[in-house]
This record gives sequence, C-alpha cells and structure tokens, in this order.
Amino acid sequence: MAHRTIPGTATACSLLSAATLLTALTAGPVAAHGGGDHHDEPAPRGVLVPEVSAEEVAAQFDPAEAAAIGREHAEAHARTRAAAKNTSDYPQTTRTNSLRWLTEDQRKKNAAFAPKEFGRFTEFFPSPDYGVHIAQLPTGKVLLFSFEPVEDNPNRETAPTQIIGARNAGRAFLWDPRRGTGPDAFTAAHPPVIDMPDGRGEKRRAPFFCAGHSFLPNGMLGVFGGNLGGNGGSGAKLSLLYDPWKEEWLRQDDMAVGRWYPTVVTAADGRQYIFSGQSERGWGTPTEVVERFPAQGRPVPMSTGARMIGDPVERLTVEAPFRHDYPHTFALRDGLIHALGRDSDQQWAFDPVRQTRRTLPNLPDRPQGRKQVERWYGSAVPLPNGTLGPDSVLYMGGDANDPTTYLLKDDTWTKSGSKAFGRTQDNTLILPDGSLFTVNGAPDIRDYGNGPYNPNADQKYRSTELREPGGGWRLGPVQRLPRGYHSNAVVMPDGRVMITGDELQQIANDPDITDDMHGTVEIYEPAYLHRGERPHLGRAPKRMLRYEQHFTVGSRTAGDVERAVILSPSTATHSVNTSQRHLELEIVRRGQGTLELKAPPSPEDAIPGFYMLFLLDEDGVPSTAQWVRFGPPRAG
Repeated sequence: MAHRTIPGTATACSLLSAATLLTALTAGPVAAHGGGDHHDEPAPRGVLVPEVSAEEVAAQFDPAEAAAIGREHAEAHARTRAAAKNTSDYPQTTRTNSLRWLTEDQRKKNAAFAPKEFGRFTEFFPSPDYGVHIAQLPTGKVLLFSFEPVEDNPNRETAPTQIIGARNAGRAFLWDPRRGTGPDAFTAAHPPVIDMPDGRGEKRRAPFFCAGHSFLPNGMLGVFGGNLGGNGGSGAKLSLLYDPWKEEWLRQDDMAVGRWYPTVVTAADGRQYIFSGQSERGWGTPTEVVERFPAQGRPVPMSTGARMIGDPVERLTVEAPFRHDYPHTFALRDGLIHALGRDSDQQWAFDPVRQTRRTLPNLPDRPQGRKQVERWYGSAVPLPNGTLGPDSVLYMGGDANDPTTYLLKDDTWTKSGSKAFGRTQDNTLILPDGSLFTVNGAPDIRDYGNGPYNPNADQKYRSTELREPGGGWRLGPVQRLPRGYHSNAVVMPDGRVMITGDELQQIANDPDITDDMHGTVEIYEPAYLHRGERPHLGRAPKRMLRYEQHFTVGSRTAGDVERAVILSPSTATHSVNTSQRHLELEIVRRGQGTLELKAPPSPEDAIPGFYMLFLLDEDGVPSTAQWVRFGPPRAG
C-alpha cells in the first residue's frame, strides 16, 4: 500500500488510540499520548496512511464532520477510515497479536537474568521515525532520520528506493530524553526541500536515507549521499550538515559523485573522509572516488557558532576500489584510516595526509556454507587501549554461519574468540566501563529466519551478548522486537543504551498502523546501573581542552572515583559506526570535591571534538556524563 500525507487533525486524533493500546502491551513505563490543541494546524505533518481511491474516501466522508472541522480535515479522516478497511493483506490484528506475544515472551525470558549481572530492558515506546540513521548529539538529544515510506505491509519493501520524483523523500526527528517518552519529546527536524537532478522537477525533502555520516569537531553531523531513485538504488551527490546547536540543516556543495551506502569517518585533522557507495548510475556501480570535507585549505569548524553553507567537498588522488559498499573505517592512533571491506581480500590502510593506500592482510574468514562472498553488514569496534587511542579493531558479525570474532592489530588478523552464534545486521557498542554490548541481528538482509520479507523471526536473534574487557562473550537478556536490517543503537550520556531501527519489524508490530508514530524505541540499562549509587560528576570545562592539558572537574564523591573515561558520541547506520572511541584519562590529583585530569596525548588518540566524560567507581558504576571537547585538529 502506498501512502500519502494527512492533515494535523487526523494525526492528533489517531495518536491516542495507538498509545492506549501500546501502553496496555508494554511491560515498561510508557507515557500516554495526548493530542493537544490541533484545530489551527491545517498543514500536513508528514503522517502517512495507505493509498486509497477517491471512491473509497467518498464512501467514508461525513458531511456533518465537515461542517464541524472543515472539508479538508474531514476528507483526511475519511481517508484514514478507508485505509483502515484496506489493511486485510496485513491486518491490524496480526500486528497487535505479534506485539502482545513479544511483550509477554520478553517478560518471561528476562526473568532469568539478574539486572546486577546482565542489565535489563526497561522502556519501550513509540517514535515518529524508523531510525534507519541515528546520532547521539552533543546537546543530549538524539537525531533519527530515514525516508517517507511507500508501504505499511512488512511483506513488501517500505523504502522509496525505486521511486523517482517527489515521493522519494527523507525525514528526520529529534528525541529529547529530558522530555520523556511521549510524542511531545519528539520534534520534527526534516532536511531541506530541494529539487533533485532526476529530470522530474519535483521538489521534496532531501532523500538522504542510506547515506554515510560522522561528526565534525564542533559537534555538527556531516551527512553525505542518499538516494536519487531507480535502478536498484542510485547514489545522490548530497552533502549536508546538521547543526545541533541551532537545530537546522545546512546544505554544502555537492560531492563529485553520487553515493548510495557510503561510509564516512573523521580523522585527526578534523576532516571527514568519504568512501564507497553505489554511484549515480545505480546498484552494482560502487565508486572508487575518495572525498574529503571540508576541502584542504578551508577551515575545519571548531566553534559551535560556525555557520557553513556551500562549502566544497574535495576529491582526493587516492582511490578506494571496494567491490561492495559500507566498509568499516576507523581512524586509529597511527594516524591512518583503516578501511575494512566486506570482502575478505579488500582490507586497506589509507594515509589521509599523503593520499596513499597500502594493502592489509586478508581477513581469515572463509567458513564453509557462506551464501555470499562478502559479509553482510556485521559490526566492528576500535577496542579501548587505556589512556591511548585505539590501535586495534574487533570485527564480528556479517555472516550467520560464522560466530568468530576477528582482531586486527599491528597489521595482523587473529581469531579472537566466538559469540554464541553468527548474525548479520548487528550493532556492537563500547560501554563506559569498557565492556562490549551486542544487540540486534538477523540471519540475512530482510530475512529473519523464515524467508525474505517474513517478519516472523528466529527468536534467538533477540538475545543480546555481553563481553567484559578482555573476557569472553555471554548471552544477555532479550530485546522486545527482533531488529535486523536498518537497526541501530547508541550509548546515551546517562549510560543507558537506546535501540531503534528496522522498519519492517516496527510496522509488523505497530499497535495502530494508521497513526503517525511509525517506529519504536527500546531502552536497555547495563548492569552497572544496578550496582548501587552512581559517582557524582559536577562541573566540567566548557572551553575546548588542548591535548595533554590538565583540567579540573567537580565531584562530591571524588574519593570513590577509580577511573575517568571519555566515550565519543556515536552515529550509526547499517551496522557501521565509525565514531566510537573509548579512552581512560589519567587522574593527576584528588582535591576536596575536585579531580584533576589529564587530556589525551594527541588528535590521533582522541579525534578532535566532543566526548562524554564519565567517572567510575571500583564496581564500574559510571556517573552521568558531562560533555567535554578536545582540540585543535592535527594540521594538514
């Protein structure tokens, strides 16, 4: 079923029914939705309902309702009622029953997991976006963005990948955790309306979904690429910045080539390096072009008040001939960008200064029975390395038949233990205490274990996995929804984990498919939040801190603090998260209610920008984070 927008009146009226049902199904605390005063909101708000004919709308039209609220709103209500009658191909009862079963099953399974040892899942609440892309912003808010869907049947493709014209559009929302979990905690943050070069001349919100992204040193999020439409996914040349301080999108000059599924990483010079992605010619044409933003000679933005519009992207002389898209890329402390392709024989180290590339050894991962040569969107993390930046990467997932994890260190691959089972589309996060947490996953793209586009999942993929620093993996509690392709997770400043994504599973378990809450968010509390009182972290410097500089933070529990760590805010999509970084800070001196800390050694150790600073006690319990930032970048 295709979708179209309906006005605000129908939107607000439909919110209450969804929230009421979802609250009844949810074990964790969920705030009720409220419609609010909406009678002076005639403009569309991006709510999408199944496509219906004019005849079907006319049959549901109520003249008395039109006299009370106006013809436009009455027609929108009629369209919603007609759409509700047209969901027999994937009925509401199926969605409702599925969510009810998953809710009860999660409650039963997780009764066996002690929160002090395994953590626990808490809130589960509606979101207005699928969360195909996610970014933990240095303001504390979380940016979610994706596309305007063209389907609400999880047995068919939801994204407008093949559509050319106005219906191929993006959308974005901000979630403010300080405002709770209700609809008022979300605000629209949609991309600019533009005219894409597709020959249609139909303006729409920039279709930046399935792009690549990373943070600039001033906290802005750079988003590169997107969908031009047609031919299996043609790459867009879009180059956008999201300013979290002014909460606005800023368009930059287009890239040299289109990119659909690219990867972006920020290096020690504070610039963003853009790799791979299907070109503007369509699927099967990944570009070899490497680009950099901002271009050499242009200033790297350090001030939160910077306003960048029309800045150029620079094409480099070195090439990255990946056969497949979304490689994992990490800027390690040697100053090089380690770019790990999904094909075993495409592993490289790039020097962003000299613009050179050298070959790394092949990934030793050729298990019997693999369906395809490349790995399908497994996760990878740069491992913590004490007070120094990361010098190794742990690569895992991407193959349902291979539970092995692989360690790249000193240009050498070694097998580094195994998980309980292999999975693709997984997300692995570094937590403040240095442990790893894997959530989400599926056997294959759009296949949850019972064939493509069948949302009935093999339930083992709902199991999380935990790894203590230097230890082995163990299974943890199960999440509410199975989430595979397009799933995401980030660590929040309060130490919790936010989980979202996978539009097919979200619409397959939607308690009201006619409302405007398209997605869901689930919150996981790691075990350290169940081990007693948290250390206190008070004031921290707001100014940019220079490398190796000593600085002071306030703490009423300074005597109980064993460790000070910084964790970078992350931004992720398609299991690719290039921004993760975890460093210990040396505690130089303890004062009365203060701690003197030492900043990291160099930009290669801690990429310039914002970090979440946590204080931890001897049990690994973290404080709530304060934001600090380090700079300047390494001169190019």
